[in-house]
Amino acid sequence: MKEIDPKRSAVTMVDVAEAAGVSAITVSRSIRRPELVSEEARLRVAAAIERLGYVPDAAASALASKRTDVVGLLVPSLTNSVFSEVLRGIYDAVEETPYSVQIGNFRYSPSGEERLIRTFLRQKPAGMIVAGLDQTDSSRAMLERAECRVVQIMDQGPAPVDLAIGFSHRDGAVSAVEHLLEQGYERIGFMGARMDPRSQRRLAGFTEALKARGLFEARRVVTTPAASTVGLGGQLLGDLLARAPEVDAVFCNNDDLAAGALLEAARRGIEVPRQLGICGFNDLEMSRFLNPALSSVATPRYRIGRGALELLMQVIDAPEEKPEAVDLGTEIKARASTARRG
Repeated sequence: MKEIDPKRSAVTMVDVAEAAGVSAITVSRSIRRPELVSEEARLRVAAAIERLGYVPDAAASALASKRTDVVGLLVPSLTNSVFSEVLRGIYDAVEETPYSVQIGNFRYSPSGEERLIRTFLRQKPAGMIVAGLDQTDSSRAMLERAECRVVQIMDQGPAPVDLAIGFSHRDGAVSAVEHLLEQGYERIGFMGARMDPRSQRRLAGFTEALKARGLFEARRVVTTPAASTVGLGGQLLGDLLARAPEVDAVFCNNDDLAAGALLEAARRGIEVPRQLGICGFNDLEMSRFLNPALSSVATPRYRIGRGALELLMQVIDAPEEKPEAVDLGTEIKARASTARRG
């Protein structure tokens, strides 16, 4: 084996090949498609890479292969706990592949999402995972023209760009309303924050379910464009009760607002669930440990993340595979906060 001084200049693939006693093609395959290389050769290449500190040139690799080994992931928030489970599912799945994940956070900004999509596609990703179905016309056009497969997550709709995996926010809200009605509540209010497209679909489901029974009252709906917090949930409950003091239950856009409503109800001496039922959305871990425990619409966030990556891996080298939409559904987790009938 030829000895290379890694300090003299940037280490190249040819240097690794010479140090490992194999061809440059074998080095490339060991990095990109290890299943095509013998175990002995892979071990020699791995040892040479570690010894020389070789870092593959992603740009050069993309020029040679028309794509990198990176999966682009676009989400609207890295601080929203809803997406932490999605990320865990994606990263658990990607560990079993030769690919890596690059995250872009567009902070609920449609124009920010456009910029990130444009940037990611210039880098020739192996695939893209994008939160939601409600991209701008420009973003959707870029995704439709992308030279890679695209998976849209966290939602369901009639016309995904390519692949999709998620659940219906409308149906989840309908199930929450039906649960509250089954527990004997009739004057049901809605509290919502941020009101992005997914939140609007929850409000639409809530509205449709109550209108179908002649029980909808617009004044029982309180929303704000502000970001969700527990403190905001308490404030919104106060606003709702000031506008509609007869409310006997509230469906909250998410568990943060619901937790705030629960605390505000306790502060006001309102008995939950006898005087006021409270139901959230997403079923975060804290919901089970509140007092009383919070009923919520459980969403399969981990399964969505893992499923998105696995779905992408199934088609990443098969552009002829047809688009597919996977609906994982939601589930009501009925707990003490709505147990009016036991």
